[in-house]
Amino acid sequence: MRWTLLLTMLLAAPTANADDWPQWMGPKRDSVWRETGLLDKFPAGGPRVLWRVPVDGGFAGPAVADGRVYVTDFVTTGDRSPPASDKRQKLPGKERVLCFGAADGKPLWKHEYACEYHVSYDTGPRCTPTVAGGKVYTLGAMGDLLCLDAAGGSVVWHKDLKKEYGIEAPLWGFAGHPLVDGQKLFVTVGGDGSVLVAFDKDTGKELWRALSAKEPGYCPPSIIEAGGTRQLVLWTSEDIASVDPETGKEYWSVPLKPAYGMAITAPRKWHEYLFAGGIGFKAALLKLAADKPAATVVWEGKQNTAVYPVNSTPFIEDGIIYGVDQPGCLRAVKLETGERLWESYKPVAGKDLPAGTRFGSGTAFLVRNGDRFVIFSETGDLILARLGAKGYEEVSRANILAPTSPVPQFNRTVVWTHPAFANKCVYARNDKELVCVSLAAE
Repeated sequence: MRWTLLLTMLLAAPTANADDWPQWMGPKRDSVWRETGLLDKFPAGGPRVLWRVPVDGGFAGPAVADGRVYVTDFVTTGDRSPPASDKRQKLPGKERVLCFGAADGKPLWKHEYACEYHVSYDTGPRCTPTVAGGKVYTLGAMGDLLCLDAAGGSVVWHKDLKKEYGIEAPLWGFAGHPLVDGQKLFVTVGGDGSVLVAFDKDTGKELWRALSAKEPGYCPPSIIEAGGTRQLVLWTSEDIASVDPETGKEYWSVPLKPAYGMAITAPRKWHEYLFAGGIGFKAALLKLAADKPAATVVWEGKQNTAVYPVNSTPFIEDGIIYGVDQPGCLRAVKLETGERLWESYKPVAGKDLPAGTRFGSGTAFLVRNGDRFVIFSETGDLILARLGAKGYEEVSRANILAPTSPVPQFNRTVVWTHPAFANKCVYARNDKELVCVSLAAE
């Protein structure tokens, strides 16, 4: 009787399922990895590689859900030349949506379609797939928005955003990771009155469109709650705007114009504050009203204050903004004042650097796990570190991928793709392979 009761209790108890990483920046889009039972530091030979599979070019990170890994890439039938940062290049080829087994890397399905690129940095797609409700949503560099069956890869619906909205692809391609919220799919599109568009996630029917800007920018939509109201926030090339996610009605906007239309990082909320920053020394801290949807400017960045991230969204914790600034240093900034506390170039480029080293558009992706951060550098290094008001403490570092994307104007190659963290593993890709590396404690 006692054994029967014990067995019944064990079967009824919740199982410790591994977390998924079904979209850009994780399950809650907050850059937090909540799994436990992980390595405290890497062994001498680096963490264990479970599998590697070939993929082609792309800046799109992988997504992991329900035992599968999803990633997009671009296979060219032409000559992929080194990118010119401010010029469009025509390149024929096909974009692909690839699905692999998360445990073994086994190919499960593939969907591909013809796509001629006419953007700068024509390596491949920019947007991490979004997986929700048995479907996977992808947005290609030229504006192909797809909804696919997550299990088998069949097309549920497909839209050519350029054709439907009478627009041109942004210079650096469509890059705003689509966001699922309830029955809606929010997408950064472009055009007069349609910079932000809500679709029915199951049918692709447009539900509403909102906002205008000369250029849409490259920022993904975000949901925040402030003033007792759920708000959909987007940083366009001209301002930070908030709209009603149900109707698209604009609540408020604050001007913030980054250089070259490069609104890339998502605004980050911490308590009653909202921060955004980017290239051209453009940054602002907003205070969100407590009683209604509204925002006022607390401070704007100056050349010797704040942080100005390029490719990676910063992280805010305990009143400190941690972000990788344009010259390639990880910088800590006091949130309420914009005062700089410290900087370090080690996370982006390595431990042994000549004095005065700079890395234009330097990039590293920060994810918090417990009391530490897991950082993925553009060098392909995975780093365990602790961050605080007093400085950067590196615990462990290992190279898991080769940097393969050329950045000729900065004389280096990089990995500019946000990894996924799930199943006690990190899933990362460059322009040649997708790798799964175990970070489970032995």
